[in-house]
Amino acid sequence: MERGTIKQTVDINAPAAKVWNVLTQDEYTRIWYATFMEGTHAITDWKQGSKVTFLGGDNNGVFGKIVELKPNEKISVLYEGAVENGQETTTSEDAKDWIGSREIYSLSGADDNTTMDVEFDGPAKYIDMFIPLWEKALQKIKALSEE
Repeated sequence: MERGTIKQTVDINAPAAKVWNVLTQDEYTRIWYATFMEGTHAITDWKQGSKVTFLGGDNNGVFGKIVELKPNEKISVLYEGAVENGQETTTSEDAKDWIGSREIYSLSGADDNTTMDVEFDGPAKYIDMFIPLWEKALQKIKALSEE
């Protein structure tokens, strides 16, 4: 299965702790996740080693594990399958495409200047569609963080 990678960076005029909140708190994530699909939300406790499920309003999505989590610095998710009609699967074609995909958020900087790097390594068939969506999502994260 072919993989593709998206790497994007955004400079945010806010402290890393504020950006972190936008990345992990439900009240914010629902706003910027909607860029990808309306109604999308995360089901997790945001702890290293924990499971994370990203579900859209249509009861479909992806699930995986938080393989690295350093508050105010880094979140790394490794995908393990898909959710189809509310049921987790690792055997459908779509689920197989997602297995092994990664999403990494890295924050750096000082004081009220944070640089956020996002790296998505996933199914090549989604890369062209995801590039403009990630650009919009990063602008939403920036705006929410700078409020």
